[in-house]
Amino acid sequence: MRQVPGVSLQRKLLLWLLLPQLVLWLSGGFLAWRIALQNGEKGIDQTLTQSVRALARQIKPVGDGLLVDFPKAAQDILEQDPADRITYMVSSPPGRFLLGNAQLPAPPAQPITLGEPLLYHAQVDSRTVRVALLEVDYGSEPARQRLRVQVAQSLTVRERIAQELLEQLLLPMGLMGLVLSALVYAGVLRGLQPLKRLEAQIERAGKRSHNAADPLPPIELTSAPQEVYSLASTINRLLEAVARGQQKEKRFLNDAAHQLRTPLAGLIGQTELALHESHEPQVRERLQKVLSAAQRSAHLVHQLLQLARSESNVPMQPLDLPQLACEVAREWTAKALAAGIDLGYEGEEQLRVLGHPLLLREALNNLIDNALHYAGTGATVTVRVHITAPGMAALAVEDDGPGVPAEHLGDLFARFWRGSDKAGGCGLGLSIVDEIALRHAGQTFAEPVVPHGLRVGISLPALPP
Repeated sequence: MRQVPGVSLQRKLLLWLLLPQLVLWLSGGFLAWRIALQNGEKGIDQTLTQSVRALARQIKPVGDGLLVDFPKAAQDILEQDPADRITYMVSSPPGRFLLGNAQLPAPPAQPITLGEPLLYHAQVDSRTVRVALLEVDYGSEPARQRLRVQVAQSLTVRERIAQELLEQLLLPMGLMGLVLSALVYAGVLRGLQPLKRLEAQIERAGKRSHNAADPLPPIELTSAPQEVYSLASTINRLLEAVARGQQKEKRFLNDAAHQLRTPLAGLIGQTELALHESHEPQVRERLQKVLSAAQRSAHLVHQLLQLARSESNVPMQPLDLPQLACEVAREWTAKALAAGIDLGYEGEEQLRVLGHPLLLREALNNLIDNALHYAGTGATVTVRVHITAPGMAALAVEDDGPGVPAEHLGDLFARFWRGSDKAGGCGLGLSIVDEIALRHAGQTFAEPVVPHGLRVGISLPALPP
């Protein structure tokens, strides 16, 4: 199953560390605003309570009437700020206007305790005000009466104080947030450095595994958290298992090459002897082709043997890919005609790549052999060399045979996997093509052909013209 990369660990850590910080910062600003409003309201309540009591003390009963000892200077002081002035109203009995601002509303419907101030919000001239109400009684029995005193002040002062306090808090809170964010970011980067080093070492090991026959080097971390050490140890155990598998594969290749050298040498010797003894032109021509094929096979076995023993990279050289493809296609023409298959070449006339001629020839041989084997009599097989993308060349073999189901295209290059039960073949040809592509820093591909058929090939880096 294909693995889909998710969100990076660095982004997740930053998100889970910085997002709560932002939420707490906004919550702190909101709480500071609410606390400032509450403290401002407490200050207004204290002022209004003192004012309503002081005003009530200035009203004195005289006989059956009231004497309001409220000098004009005191009234001017209360009303000196038009934007935030303190207004008042005196009524007796409660609700019957005597003095002050007649627009002050009545209190909400709730019990009023005599001699205890009542504080509530009200609307005056489309402004929200805070009102302090105090009721006292005066006179003697049975003509005792009740007096109501109300003092109101706008909440503008409270809001202004809260805004100033919030503005004073925002700057230090913002600076603290930026400093904390920078520290969190630096800490996350520093904490992920062991993972970055681990990734770099794995990437270097991966590149080396594609280009050389050396064992994969173990991962070494001089300083890292315990979790990263555990991950590195697990990967090292995996690399050790891969190295053991590589050694077994090299030994198998070495032994196989040794075993093939003797029969190939005998075949070459017997063919050369037959060439000397035969005088018929047609027989000599066929024997010459057998000798050439045997010599190339012997040379390829020798190269594979040297590759298995060597610790250096596969030697590469510039070569003309269309020329190599045409030569290999011509070599398979006779076999294609015998099988009733039309084999031809289409594509670029000149395209250079950096590669190993024998290995690429072996890859193309496997591709053509696979196509001739499974396409069937009467099919058309085409060897193609073309540009697939800027700087990339494709060497492919296309046929119009039955093809392979789409769900099995990914299995074509697996070892010992076969697309049908047709006799012949062992399921190793395309896996060898895949290995050769990897050694050339390329990759294999397989895709269906419309209306039916299959196109299989390798993509290689192309040299500049």
